[in-house]
Amino acid sequence: MARAPLVRPTDAPPSAHQRGPVESIERAGPVEPEAVSATDLPRHVAIIMDGNRRWARARGLDELEGHPAGVEAIRVVLRHARRRGIRVLTLYAFSRENWARSDGEVVSLFGLLEQAIRNETDELRAQGVRVRMIGRTDELPPATRASIENALEATAGGAELLLNIAFNYAGRTEIVDAVRRIVASGVSPDAVDEAAIEAALYTAGTPDPDLVIRTGGEQRLSNFLVWQAAYAELVTTDTLWPDFGADALDAAMAEYASRQRRFGR
Repeated sequence: MARAPLVRPTDAPPSAHQRGPVESIERAGPVEPEAVSATDLPRHVAIIMDGNRRWARARGLDELEGHPAGVEAIRVVLRHARRRGIRVLTLYAFSRENWARSDGEVVSLFGLLEQAIRNETDELRAQGVRVRMIGRTDELPPATRASIENALEATAGGAELLLNIAFNYAGRTEIVDAVRRIVASGVSPDAVDEAAIEAALYTAGTPDPDLVIRTGGEQRLSNFLVWQAAYAELVTTDTLWPDFGADALDAAMAEYASRQRRFGR
């Protein structure tokens, strides 16, 4: 009996998974950081910044003292990412699950965000960095929201690097909010596809992350970019976030460059 012709789904593979050059990343085996060329670098790097509290405990400090050290690590990594030509950097700063922490820690984190934004906005603008917040910022205290809005306005013209700060963020919540937007728009069920959902996400208009880095030794996404990271390369390191610097970022990108990205092919 003759086999029926193969009928492929019209949306496979989704166009969302075909953006940008992938053929340049075809070699396998270890790659030294200094050997990574610009064409092998990820366009979009996302980082789960884990280990601030453990870093502080290991030094006999109060756990809350780990968070300012983590902010300093952000400065180092951001500057190096810009030097290396990364176009998008997304940092997981505060998850919606973090509301379960003590009132003192949550208030401290909000205060750190406000202070960091006030202190760094001028430098970010000078470096051509545009800041975007992703998450349910409407749930944040008014003072925090005001600081965020000021930074967004001040850095709106940045064209060198887009810095996404995931604050009060959760990947599943993002998808819920996207579905609500789609339903509210009155789109018919047949018109809902991956492109429609992607356009309704917080990260609409941004390429999916090529590389997701997690510090602190854990090996899970923890509800971070669960839609966008479907085809990202994952690199985990035991290094705690305050100790993660330029060399560690280079090492993660070298690991990324050594992998073969096939996207199911």
